[in-house]
Amino acid sequence: MYSNKEYLKHGGLFLLTLVATTLAGGEWLFGRSILSSERPLTWEFFFKSMHFSIPFIGILLIHELGHLLTSIHHRIKSSLPIFIPAWLGFIGAPSIGTFGAIIKMKSLVSSRKKFFDIGVAGPLAGFVLALAVLFYGFTNLPEADYIYEIHPEYADPDYDADNHPEEVLDLRLGYNLLFWAMEKTLADPERMPNMAEVIHFPYLFAGYLALFFTALNLLPIGQLDGGHVVFGLFPNYHRQISLGAYTAFLFYAGLGVVTPYEDINYLLIALPIYVVFIYICYRKSGLSNENKWLFAVGLVALQYSLVSLSPDIEGYRGWLFFAFLVGRLLGINHPEVMDGRPLSQNQKILAIIAIAVFILCFTPQPFIIK
Repeated sequence: MYSNKEYLKHGGLFLLTLVATTLAGGEWLFGRSILSSERPLTWEFFFKSMHFSIPFIGILLIHELGHLLTSIHHRIKSSLPIFIPAWLGFIGAPSIGTFGAIIKMKSLVSSRKKFFDIGVAGPLAGFVLALAVLFYGFTNLPEADYIYEIHPEYADPDYDADNHPEEVLDLRLGYNLLFWAMEKTLADPERMPNMAEVIHFPYLFAGYLALFFTALNLLPIGQLDGGHVVFGLFPNYHRQISLGAYTAFLFYAGLGVVTPYEDINYLLIALPIYVVFIYICYRKSGLSNENKWLFAVGLVALQYSLVSLSPDIEGYRGWLFFAFLVGRLLGINHPEVMDGRPLSQNQKILAIIAIAVFILCFTPQPFIIK
């Protein structure tokens, strides 16, 4: 079915991504880099970093294999999983070693049921493995003094983090419902790290990132996996649901980007640019040009008004880039099909499970950087 050249190409990208995520893991887990002379990533720490990269890449692989095997089952031609390596340590920037993985559909999907099966199989398959990784991580936490191996300064009783600024990224992970529930029910409170230190615990960090990617894929928008679920479950309303979900996502993401408390000269520049940005996000929405401008101006006006009433309210600007990619590249509409027969009862049950997984995994503020 696939040529040797394809196996070599996709296998090579997979291995490169595994190496890239291992290098990134060394930076997150141990603060060690292959480019550092003070704290180099030796072979010992490279192999230790695989405790992060193997479960993380393994979850992504199972996710894509879920799509692939379901495509093969339905006789839909598709590519092998395409992994995207992205280690940015060579420019001194933080990264997780990958931008994720995808498969490309190479033939027409003519059935609503097939679209649903292919879409839902990936995130559910990856989610099961993510649960196993997190279960292992929470029930096998190292001793509390493990953190001293990474931060020996914490062992000093007189150490005050506020008075010892370091030239490192101050990153705190945000909670989602599942991670919070597993922590409260499975973890030993004496060993459980705070959310600023989870990045040093390979199985917790790998599982957390897996939940993050699962939630992204299950957003009920366009041709994302969640969009396929909505297309199958609500055949007559999928366009409205996708547009509404995308607008709500944009609205939350941009809360606080422009506020009435900024300098007026700044607002005169920033406000029009932000409105144009939102307009561009709607470019592949299927709306008329007038309605795109109406949505953009109305959404920004509503954000501006809400922040005026509640100055402390703030969304998560990190979502804006993802919203731009979805709106500009993928679009928020779903292609129609020739066979529009409704889902079976078992498929509807899977759809409800997928929606529940999205609710459990979605993190409003996943990476909080100070």
